[in-house]
Amino acid sequence: MEIVGSGFLARHLAPLTEAHDEVVAFAAGPSSTRATDAAEFDREAAALYAWVRRCRADGRLLLYFSTASASMYGGAEGPGREDGPVLPGSAFGRHKLAMEGVLKASAPRHLILRLGHAAGPGQRPHQLVPALVRQVVAGRVLIQRGACRDLIAVAHAVGLVERLLSAGVVNDVVNVASGTAVSVEEIVTHLEGRIGVRARREYVRAAGPQTPVSVDRLRRLLGGGEGVPPFPGDYYRTVLDACLTADSGSPVGVEPNPDRGGHRP
Repeated sequence: MEIVGSGFLARHLAPLTEAHDEVVAFAAGPSSTRATDAAEFDREAAALYAWVRRCRADGRLLLYFSTASASMYGGAEGPGREDGPVLPGSAFGRHKLAMEGVLKASAPRHLILRLGHAAGPGQRPHQLVPALVRQVVAGRVLIQRGACRDLIAVAHAVGLVERLLSAGVVNDVVNVASGTAVSVEEIVTHLEGRIGVRARREYVRAAGPQTPVSVDRLRRLLGGGEGVPPFPGDYYRTVLDACLTADSGSPVGVEPNPDRGGHRP
């Protein structure tokens, strides 16, 4: 596998470089679902177009990482499905859907993976878990009221990518997520317990409807069984714990301290 990109996801895909010689994994582009910079979107589009041309010429499969976040499925009625109507409510979601359209129209061999909120070691500070940890430690958390997130460990996500490629899935769109939506409130509560801080919670209105992500297609393609979503309802806790203890047993550089005080919500 040839990997395009050098960020969080690209680094975790590195173990797959010795396999799947016929695959180019495009893991570049904006890493925040809140991205709005047109120039950033243009750079990703230009890079993707170039790789579409190369893969058309040499016959390799172009693997593209889209999003299964509320940016894509926020306007869906019911669980977000790959074959259902999607009405992206943000610039990031609209951009990702447009890039999916380019692949469907122009890349003879492609695979589009709509990824949930992947979390794990080496995330950038603006990404979900590091950003929430930083706010909890500071004693003040801003929460979109009613907001939910589908967390998946990046190691699990990469394992599912490998299984989809090994199964020969091509020219398809697949959600790669845990299949369980957890409220941001619950995420913050778990982080508070692990770090030992009670943060003051401030609320804003959620950007749009919050819908779970369907993993029915993923499960069907992989035949179900162990290690295939949906994962248990408390799965998010293991994902968060792994993030918190990734660096020398410290939660993103903060030593756990159950006696440490903070602002109560």
